[in-house]
Parts: sequence; structure tokens; C-alpha cells
Amino acid sequence: MNPILGIFYHAVGGFAAGSFYISFSKVKNWAWEVYWLVGGFFSWLIAPWFVSWLAVPDLIELFQKVPLNNLIWPYIFGLLWGIGGLTFGLTMRFLGMSLGMAMALGLTAAFGTLVPPIYFGQFAMLISHASGWLTLGGVAIALIGIAVTGKAGIMKDNELSDEEKQKSISEFNFKKGIWVAFFAGIMSACFAFGIAAGKPITELAIEQGTPELFSNSPLFIVILAGGFTSNFIYCIFLSIKNKTIRDYTKSQSTPILSNYLFSALAGITWYFQFMFYGMGTTKMGKYDFASWSIHMAFIIIFSNMWGLFLKEWKGSSRRTIHVIIIGLSILVLSTIIIGVGNFIQQFE
Repeated sequence: MNPILGIFYHAVGGFAAGSFYISFSKVKNWAWEVYWLVGGFFSWLIAPWFVSWLAVPDLIELFQKVPLNNLIWPYIFGLLWGIGGLTFGLTMRFLGMSLGMAMALGLTAAFGTLVPPIYFGQFAMLISHASGWLTLGGVAIALIGIAVTGKAGIMKDNELSDEEKQKSISEFNFKKGIWVAFFAGIMSACFAFGIAAGKPITELAIEQGTPELFSNSPLFIVILAGGFTSNFIYCIFLSIKNKTIRDYTKSQSTPILSNYLFSALAGITWYFQFMFYGMGTTKMGKYDFASWSIHMAFIIIFSNMWGLFLKEWKGSSRRTIHVIIIGLSILVLSTIIIGVGNFIQQFE
């Protein structure tokens, strides 16, 4: 166990998750459902298989040993997470990186962090130790930080005209974005449930000689396969409905090669969040349930930094800027407290 290193891995994963959409912004003349699916091929299929093939000895043999039930549930949770993931992409379209991330990830953090330990009967153990209370306190502070950043986004929405908002976010729609963010936040928490349900896959990977740092890699193959399924069905449906199938091959006035490259880059960057998240969980000890809130906090920190850099907050009042900075500071504090809680539990 090394919680400091674990938090560092979570920070790298959060940076990847908070940055991936920037590459999508470079895609030109493609419908959303087209570049989302192209990126998905790399993040949900190619990258997890490639990393696992390098890290896991006898990968195919491992899956042959896993009981069917331990494959079905992570896949189902991945399917549900995938629905949240595609609506998460819509949240970015309607609210932008900063406000969209904060609103969707607030619910994701709450459900994904607290439900697994309650379901597996670990909650009583947590509240019987000082380290558990400290870790839970850090989770609570993370949720407060997420709420504060969301408040800053709402303040921004009230201050700017529709014309000003659409200068930085071309499809800005606050009402539609809030509903989509609410749904995306709840469904995206299913990724954490999939990890909890797929623990036997991780344990078998370690028994088979996989380095513990990469022991979650084969589990991600199963969860992300579920996510790919739901996203593939929806994106193909949209392509048929919107008649955008030709976007995959048309080249007139469309930089087809760069579109594929930027979509692939976005997809691979998005996968890195899972890879480093999985690495981080191996270092967090028996309180690794807190990994999810740490991950969410870092995503919001980096996505809001990008939002500030890309001038999504341009035109906002000084008070609103102060609120978003306070929210980010609270999130940083929460990760420190959770790390301390994880560290002292080894001495109890």
C-alpha cells in the first residue's frame, strides 16, 4: 500500500479524463455520433486489449478460467455505464467542459463512492475506525467541492447572455444540459459497480502472474466491452437517423485523416483515465472505495482548469471566478484528507 503514489496515479487519470474532449474539439465537419464512435473504438476496444495483452500472461486462458457470472455482471454494469458515457458526451456539448463535468460528476462521485461499500457490508467497518471516519470525511468534503464548482457554473449561467455563452460553447443549452447531466451522473457510477463486481477477475489475474499495478486491465476489457455495446448501438442509430453515415468516408471539405487522428487521440486519452485509475486503486489499501471520489475530484479540477484556459468563463464576474477557485481548492483538500485516512489505517 502506498496512498501517496495511489493519489498520484489518480491525478494522472483525472488529468486524462479532464483533457480528452479537447482533441474532439479539433474534429471538423463530423457529426457528434461519428467522432464519438471512432474515439470509442480506441478507448473501449483497442486500448484495453492492447494494454492487457502486454501486461497479462496468457490473457485468453485467464478469460477461459473466469466463471460466467463474474463476466456477465461487469459487462452489464459496463452496458449501463456506457449509456451514462454517451449522455456524458452530450453534457459536454450542452454545458461545456467546466460546468458539464461538475454537474455530471457530482452524482457519479456520490453513487460510485458510497454504494459499493454499503452493498458489500463494509460500511460498519469504516465507521468503527478513525481512519474510516477520516476517509469518509474526505469523501464528504470532495462532494462539497463538487457542489461548489457546480454552483460556480450556475452563477456563470445566470451572468452571461446566450450569445456570450455560445461564443465558447456553440451548442449551449442549460435546461437540456442539466437533465442530461443528471442522468449521466447516475448511470456513469455503474463503472464503479462493475469494478466491485469484477474483483474475481482481478484476483485471478494476479494469481496468473500479472503485476498488481496492472491487475485491473483484464477487468476493464469486460466493462468497456459493455460500454462499447451501448454506445455503438446508439451512435449507429443516430447516424442512420441523421444520415451521417457518409461522414466516415467523405473527404470533400473534410480533413478526414486528421479527424480520425484526433478522434483516436481522444479515445486513447480517455482510456488512460481507466488505466491510471486501476493502478491507483491497487495502492489505496482496504479503503480503495475512496478512489472513485478522488478520481472524480481530479477530473473536475483539471476540466475546470481547461475551462478557464479555453476561456469558457470569460465574461463571468470576479465573484464567480472566486467561487470556482474555492471549489477547486476544496477538492484538492479532499484528496489530501482521503490520502491521510488511507495512510493511517495501516497502523490501526
